Amino acid sequence: MILVISLNSSLDKIYTADKLIYGGVIRANTVNNTAGGKGIHVADVITTLGEKCILTGFLGGETGKFIKDKLDERKIMHRFVTIKAETRSCINIITPDGKQTEILEPGPFITIDEQQIFLERYCTLLEKAEIIVASGSLPMNIDKTFYAKLIYLANDKGKKFLLDTSGRALQSSIVANPYIIKPNAAEMENAVHCEIKNIKDAVSALSLSSDQVEMPIISLGKDGAVIRYNERIYYVIPPKIVLSNAVGSGDAFMAGLAVGLARKHDIKTVMRLACACGAANAMESESGFVRRKNVKNLLEKVIIKEL
Repeated sequence: MILVISLNSSLDKIYTADKLIYGGVIRANTVNNTAGGKGIHVADVITTLGEKCILTGFLGGETGKFIKDKLDERKIMHRFVTIKAETRSCINIITPDGKQTEILEPGPFITIDEQQIFLERYCTLLEKAEIIVASGSLPMNIDKTFYAKLIYLANDKGKKFLLDTSGRALQSSIVANPYIIKPNAAEMENAVHCEIKNIKDAVSALSLSSDQVEMPIISLGKDGAVIRYNERIYYVIPPKIVLSNAVGSGDAFMAGLAVGLARKHDIKTVMRLACACGAANAMESESGFVRRKNVKNLLEKVIIKEL
């Protein structure tokens, strides 16, 4: 089983509009309300691929109830901790030029008691899981070392921990030896203090990244990803697609990694599945969503080069 952690879930409101007018009135052409947050996207794709997973984190208020109802509709198993505060909402406005403007609310305030309940639940769920995926930012009142604490607990049980976060939460977690980290170029620049403008720079950054991470990955968006594994560097190039909405592609990539590892595929097959999932998500208007037939069709079109 794959355990997915979504500490800072959200109600995602996705609007399409003809244009943005600063200081003016914008009339939306369409609106789509979905259960959002990086971890929820990951769990959605894992479930679509037919792998067993369970989702945990914090949810509260009417927004939290809406998200639980959406998860039930998608048949995504979940064991969230109910909190006093209201779960956040986030807005994404898509215009015909392909630009996406996001307004992200801060996460809710999580009390110390609620954090302790989560840790107890996490330890219970950890016994059943083989792979753990934690994705997204930390809500208010949770210390930057919280992910590191979860990683130590997983490592003590011999479980692989895949982490997709940024900033101080990422930097504070590396010392705990996560199995995978997946920062984008800007996030890796902050972590290793070097500039990443091209593939060569990304390879250099991986050589500077901590040996405490088994499989560090630098996400390059539409240009793919550069991966270090067993002292080898791989460049994973996604297939060409008709782009619809790239939001959630990184989460779909993480889901593909988790599923590949859970199925004990060889490392190149794991990379290929992750990249195909990321590309399949970008073909959809809904964030964090793939179709199995698209993933299957894209698999053999992924290019992997050893650098």
